Amino acid sequence: MRSSSGRSRDMCGICGCGTDDHVHVGKLHVPAKLGLISTTTKPTTIEHVEQALLAKNTQVAERNRTWLGERGVVAFNLVSSPGAGKTTLLERTIRDLRREIVVIEGDQATARDAERIRAAGARAVQINTGTGCHLDASMVERALGELDPPRHTIVMIENVGNLVCPALFDLGERAKVLLASVTEGDDKPLKYPHMFRAAAVVLLSKIDLAPHVPFDRDRFRAAVREVNPRARVMEVSSTSGQGLDAWYGWLADQGGPA
Repeated sequence: MRSSSGRSRDMCGICGCGTDDHVHVGKLHVPAKLGLISTTTKPTTIEHVEQALLAKNTQVAERNRTWLGERGVVAFNLVSSPGAGKTTLLERTIRDLRREIVVIEGDQATARDAERIRAAGARAVQINTGTGCHLDASMVERALGELDPPRHTIVMIENVGNLVCPALFDLGERAKVLLASVTEGDDKPLKYPHMFRAAAVVLLSKIDLAPHVPFDRDRFRAAVREVNPRARVMEVSSTSGQGLDAWYGWLADQGGPA
């Protein structure tokens, strides 16, 4: 994990643990400190370990949710495939709203996105996951302690670019916000249904490029409705500003800044 001070440490590629005190089950590394299994006794199945890890994550996520609620802080988990435009959306949101927003940045390597967020005017903590493909609730708990967000602010958690693993991990957020750009396939909701099913909002980003790419917006919306009829779909462009008023309005409705 890399903190805002620039320090970093190696993390397990799957569980995110910063120590070498693991039980190895195939390619799965399980930190003994979680107390899920003995360091001398392997579990019967990898599925058992996965279930235990998710259960432990859920406990920490609920602790995060309580901590945030007691401070009147709202958190959102931004998820997408790489390059969909999460950081650019955050930069535009921070500059347009001009309210207190703090950001937890998740990437496998570098602090470039956190630096961009700070340049836009918000405080940020960078989490580098190494070979890990998602953030978990314990990582977010540590980042929240470092950020110490003031009351009545919003925490944006920019997850690692991935449409698979982040769907499984509750971080303590109010809602998951999924970005899908028009430069991707319009069948993404059908190919990655678990991620789209977990989202409260789907932002179809880079809509200014729609005339230049073979993306069927009606087909995309139909696919979202098929896997998650409750999700709200908004078309946005962080470059032109199209659709951002609806995005800002939704944030305000959720208790975020307006």
